[in-house]
Amino acid sequence: MNQENLFAALRAAFPDDLDTTAIETDQGLNYSWRDLDRATAMMANLLGSMHLPEGARIAVQVEKSVEALMLYLATLRSGLVFLPLNTAYLSAEIEYFIGNAQPAVVVCSPKNFGWVSKIAFKAGTQQVFTLGDDRTGSLLDRAAHCSDQHFVVPRRADDLAAILYTSGTTGRSKGAMLSHGNLLSNARTLKDYWGWVPGDVLLHVLPIFHVHGLFVAVHGAMLNGSKMIWMSRFEPKQVIEKLPSATVFMGVPTLYVRLLAERELDSQVTRLMRLFIAGSAPLLIDTFNEWIARTGHTILERYGMSETAMLTSNPYTPDARYGNQGERRGGTVGFPLPGVSLRVQDDAGQTLAPGEVGGIQVKGPNVFSGYWQMPEKTQEEFTADGYFKTGDVGTIDTDGYVTIVGRSKDLIISGGYNVYPAEIEGYINALPGVAESAVVGVPDADFGEVGVAVVIAKPGFKLEPLTILANLKATLANFKVPKRCDVVVELPRNAMGKVQKNVLRNQYQSPSTGALHAANATTLQKK
Repeated sequence: MNQENLFAALRAAFPDDLDTTAIETDQGLNYSWRDLDRATAMMANLLGSMHLPEGARIAVQVEKSVEALMLYLATLRSGLVFLPLNTAYLSAEIEYFIGNAQPAVVVCSPKNFGWVSKIAFKAGTQQVFTLGDDRTGSLLDRAAHCSDQHFVVPRRADDLAAILYTSGTTGRSKGAMLSHGNLLSNARTLKDYWGWVPGDVLLHVLPIFHVHGLFVAVHGAMLNGSKMIWMSRFEPKQVIEKLPSATVFMGVPTLYVRLLAERELDSQVTRLMRLFIAGSAPLLIDTFNEWIARTGHTILERYGMSETAMLTSNPYTPDARYGNQGERRGGTVGFPLPGVSLRVQDDAGQTLAPGEVGGIQVKGPNVFSGYWQMPEKTQEEFTADGYFKTGDVGTIDTDGYVTIVGRSKDLIISGGYNVYPAEIEGYINALPGVAESAVVGVPDADFGEVGVAVVIAKPGFKLEPLTILANLKATLANFKVPKRCDVVVELPRNAMGKVQKNVLRNQYQSPSTGALHAANATTLQKK
C-alpha cells in the first residue's frame, strides 16, 4: 500500500534538528519537534492498544491546547478518523453528533466528563477519556505508559482522515468526510500559493475544531517546518505583543476588527510580518481599508468550506497568469486555487457570463467525498459531472476574481461560525406560546453578521424576548443564539404564504432600524 497518510507528510517536513522549538505557548512553555514526535507516538500507541476497527472515529471536544493538537496528529498517525467538536456545543448537540458518528473513543474536558460520558456510553462508545488545557487528564495518564516509538499506519489518499460536522438547513447537521488526500493536496497548494518560506513563524490564535484553525493554519506551518506561537485564546493586546515575533497571522474578520480597536496597532508593530490572511466570514471593506492605513499591510482574503477546505484566494504576489491583475482586492476572495475548477451556474445548470450572479460550484482534489451516512444528500449536492454545489451565491468578474454575494440557504456566518436559521427556528418554535419564528442574519461590524429572531405568539400568550433568548442560551452554543429578538404580530409573506426573509433582512439591516413593533422589541447586547 502506498504511504499517503497526512501525518507522514507532515512528519517528513520536520526540521533536521528536532530539538528546536516547534511551538511556543502563551503560558511560557516550549515544545520541540522531538516532543511532538514522541508525544504523538505515545498517544498513537494508546489508540493502537485498543484494537479499534479500521475507520473508527475519535470524537474530541476539549479546550485548545498543544496536547489537543497532539491528539489530532496521533489520530492521523494511527490511521483513524478525527472528529473535532466545537467547545461551545451543549448536551443536545453532543448527543446528536455522538449518536450519528458512533465514535469508538470520545475525549472531553475533565469538567464535562459526567454528562459527556453518559451520552457516549449510552451510544455504544467504548472509551471516554479526559484532556484538560493544563496538561492533565486520563488520556495523558494512560499515554504516559506507552512507547514513544511508532510506525505511521499506512493510508491511501482516499482513506478517511476527518469528519467535520456542518449544520444543515433542515436542522440536522451533516458530517463532511475529508480524506488524507483532500487535506494534503490543499496544504501543499497553499504552501506554494501563499509563499511560505524558511524562517516563517505562525501566530496561531484560532480554535482548532474547524477547517481554518486546525487544517489551514496548522498544516501550513507544519508542512513548512515553521514554529508556531500558540495562544489558547484570542486576546488583542497579547496578539499585538507577539506580532513582532511572527511573520504569518490568520484570523476571522472579527479578530481584525478587535485588533484595530487597539491604539498600539501600527506599522511598527507589524514591520516583520509577511502575511495577514482573513477568512471564514465576509471582511467588510472598511476593515480592509483601515488595516492598510494602520499597518501598511493588505489582508489576503480567501474562501473555503468544511466540505472543501480552501477553494480560492487572493494572490500573495501579482501573477503573470493574470496579466496586469494580481493585486489583493477587498470584497473579493480572489481566484480559484491551482487544481480547483470553479464555475457559477443558474438554476437551469447553465454556466453564467462574467459578472452574472449564480450558484458557486467547485471540483478538485480538495473536495470531500460526501456526507457521513447521507448518500441521498451527497448525491443531491453534486452535479452529474462531479461539481459540488456549495450553496453560496456569487460572481466571477472579467479579471477572474470571485466575489461571494450571499448564500442560497440563508446561512449566517457570525464571528466565523456557521449558523443555520432553520435549526434555531426549530428550537424557538418548540417553546411554549410560540406560534412561528423567523431568524435572519444582518451585517455587524464586529461579528460580520449576527442573528435576529422575529417571533409570533400564539393567541392568549405573552412572550418576553429576553426569556426566549435565555432559553436558547441554555440549549444552544452561544454563537448560535440570536443577538436580538422581537415579538411581532405578523411576518411578511409572499402570495404563497412563505415568509419573506429578504424583507426581514432589509428591515433589520441597521442597529438603529426600528422594530416591527418597537414596544415589544428587545436587543441583547453582544457578549
